[in-house]
Amino acid sequence: MTKRHPRQRQRHRRPRAPGHDSGYKLLYSHVAMVRDLLRQVVPDDWIDQLDLGSLEKCSGSYVSDDLRDRSDDLIWRVRWGPDWLYLYLLLEFQSTIDAWMAVRIQTYVGLLYQDLIRTGQLTAAGQLPPVLPLVLYNGIKPWDAARDLDALIAPGPAILRDYRPRQGYSLLDEIRIADAGGLPERNLSAALFRLEASRTPAEVLGILQALVGWLQAPEQTSLRRAFAVWISRVFLPRRLPGVAIDSMNDLHEVRSMLAERYETWTEQWKREGLEQGLEKGREEGREEGLEEGLEKGRQEGEAAMLQRLLTLKFGPPDAGVRQRIATADAATLLRWSERVLTAQRLGEVLDEARDE
Repeated sequence: MTKRHPRQRQRHRRPRAPGHDSGYKLLYSHVAMVRDLLRQVVPDDWIDQLDLGSLEKCSGSYVSDDLRDRSDDLIWRVRWGPDWLYLYLLLEFQSTIDAWMAVRIQTYVGLLYQDLIRTGQLTAAGQLPPVLPLVLYNGIKPWDAARDLDALIAPGPAILRDYRPRQGYSLLDEIRIADAGGLPERNLSAALFRLEASRTPAEVLGILQALVGWLQAPEQTSLRRAFAVWISRVFLPRRLPGVAIDSMNDLHEVRSMLAERYETWTEQWKREGLEQGLEKGREEGREEGLEEGLEKGRQEGEAAMLQRLLTLKFGPPDAGVRQRIATADAATLLRWSERVLTAQRLGEVLDEARDE
């Protein structure tokens, strides 16, 4: 059955790159990615109750009792004590936001439960196993859809209160999570989030270097290839529209290619990042004034880009430098960012005498 979104949400849709969804599904079909994702979203006092070594991928294709297929989401399960806990992973990687996501989640979890009943996969007590629904989203606009089905249902007579469905889901808004900071350093899923939120080729090169170092074991060959495929077929075409990108299957090859074309791509990459900042500013501008929102989005994008460039070349900046970046206007931030490419020391980038 074809899923339909509210019409008013359709106006911001952008064309997807070929294999867009399949690239993400290839990544999250690896146990290491799902394990690190759980380590991000599950509180420390609860993660210890899960046997992450027992993670296993379930069939992604099943047929409900009413013969409707659902084959495009990922389902994993992990041991929680003597029983299984199921993870329903929905990849909502598009520029639009589905206002009815809570309804979709209820439907999909219901179909999963029908399949578990039919195949006898119940708990030792004969009950349905718990399910953790996760929605991964990477759009520019912050997610604003209702997180619980109850919020989408009109009020009714008090007698119906106990019969209202309350299906919710856990949202992972990747770009907002990465921009907020605090992600674990050596975490594959966190690295993916940082790539989604990256604003410069220098930042991407730093993340790729880390991934190459983490994924050296022979048994990680498939995951290395999955990252290379996603970067070359999904990530780079989205960041560099109109640029021919060869399909690559090796992370070393991706890193070398990006390093060779670093100077050629920096300006185009910067323009694409500025467009995203403007889009963010436009969304914020609807509430606080369009011009103010645009300027804020432009300035935030330049500040984040400069701080990441400085960190990659000179190490993390101290509090004083971060304060100067936070209070500088967009033009100054852009000028400082351009100096990073030729500067030999941090002082040359922020030299006030050169700004006069």
